[in-house]
Amino acid sequence: MLTKRIIPCLDIKNGRTVKGVNFVDLRDAGDPVELADIYSKAGADELVFLDISATEERRKTLADLVLRVAEKVNIPFTVGGGISSVEDVDVLLQNGADKVSVNSSAVKNPQLINDLAAKFGSQCITVAIDAKQIDEEWKVHLVGGKVPTELNLFDWAKEVEQRGAGEILFTSMDHDGTKDGFANKALSRLSRELNIPIIASGGAGNVSHFVDTFIEGEADAALAASVFHFKEIEIKDLKQELRENDIPVRL
Repeated sequence: MLTKRIIPCLDIKNGRTVKGVNFVDLRDAGDPVELADIYSKAGADELVFLDISATEERRKTLADLVLRVAEKVNIPFTVGGGISSVEDVDVLLQNGADKVSVNSSAVKNPQLINDLAAKFGSQCITVAIDAKQIDEEWKVHLVGGKVPTELNLFDWAKEVEQRGAGEILFTSMDHDGTKDGFANKALSRLSRELNIPIIASGGAGNVSHFVDTFIEGEADAALAASVFHFKEIEIKDLKQELRENDIPVRL
C-alpha cells in the first residue's frame, strides 16, 4: 500500500502566509519560506503554496518565492494561484517547483489541463477543486471560493482526470477552517470513482480527523494549514498516531 501523505498548505497573500475560516477573515501566519523550512525538517511529505489573491487580482504567482523555497527545502512542493498558461507553468517549474495547481483557469479553459499534461506530464499537474454543498449538491466555486458555478464536483473531477490531471486537491468550503473534520463522505466517493490520488483539504482540527479521512474518506493525502501554522498539531506526533492506527506513513 502506498504511504499516505501529510501536506502543510501555505496560503500566500502579499508575500505572507495567511489563514482564514470558510475562505474569509484572514490572519497572518508567518513568512512562507521560514515555514517551508520548518515543515521540511519536521517530516512533512510535501508542501502546497497557493497565492490566494493571484487569480482575483489578475497577476501571476511570484516566481522568486518559488526559487527561495526551492533553495531551502528538500521535499516536493506544489505552487498554485493565477496560473493560466503553459508559459506560467514553465517558469515555475524552472524555478524549482515540482508540481503546479490550477483551479479557476482550468474551469474557464478545460483544454489547459490537456495542454499542461501533454507538455509537462500528468505527475506535475494538480487540479484544485473548491466546492460547497448547495441544496444537497456539491457545486464548484472559483476565484478563491467567491464565484459559484453550476459545475458538479464529481462530474468535474471525472473530466479533470480524463484530461490528464495527475491528482485532485479537493477543498470543502463548508469545512474550511472550521476544525470539525474533513468532508469524508465526498472524499470517499471521489476516491472510489476516480483512479488518481485525492488530497483532502478543509476541516482538520485534531489528529483523529486525519485518521478518519484516511480510513473513512479513503484519501491519499491530507492537507491542512492552521493546525500546523499555529502548532496545534506537530507533524511527528501526527504521523506516529497514524502509524498506530495502521495507516502507512513515512516517518
